[in-house]
Amino acid sequence: MQSSRNVILFIAMSLDGYIATPNDGLEFLSIVEQEGEDYGYGAFVQGVDTVILGRKTYDKVMTLVSEFPHANKNTYIITRTPREAIGSVQFYTGNLIELVTRLKQEAGKDIFVDGGAEVVHEMLTAGLIDEFYISVIPILLGDGIPLFKPGFAKTNLTLISAKSFEKGLTQLHYKRS
Repeated sequence: MQSSRNVILFIAMSLDGYIATPNDGLEFLSIVEQEGEDYGYGAFVQGVDTVILGRKTYDKVMTLVSEFPHANKNTYIITRTPREAIGSVQFYTGNLIELVTRLKQEAGKDIFVDGGAEVVHEMLTAGLIDEFYISVIPILLGDGIPLFKPGFAKTNLTLISAKSFEKGLTQLHYKRS
């Protein structure tokens, strides 16, 4: 039975392909902050009920906020270190590919991949990401954590939309062909 749940990467990167600075900094994202503009994020998260992200990304998010922003969704933090769940936030130490394959077969809304680079790489290598929303921030960082690490198979994509915004952010939406 084919599932209608898509696995969607929704992420921002610098023009030269970095999702964070070498010290995991995200300060560069602030150059596109604009009151009343969320770049489609609010509408996007309405269509998901499951979130997957790596432990380093989770830890970074938690240094920036007092409460995890997806606490109302089934969340899997991919980690090697077992930890107690916090409400619907589970610290998952099992096989990521098996988890995502199982989740795609279950009923529900779409699945949001929120990073980081290791999780993205493993899921790309397995061909499990169905859609990509990539917001390109108008900055060249020169170094940092690349969104796409080498070593996955060629993946053909179809452009769904490209939107540019007042602060220079360009958002690309692709589906896997």
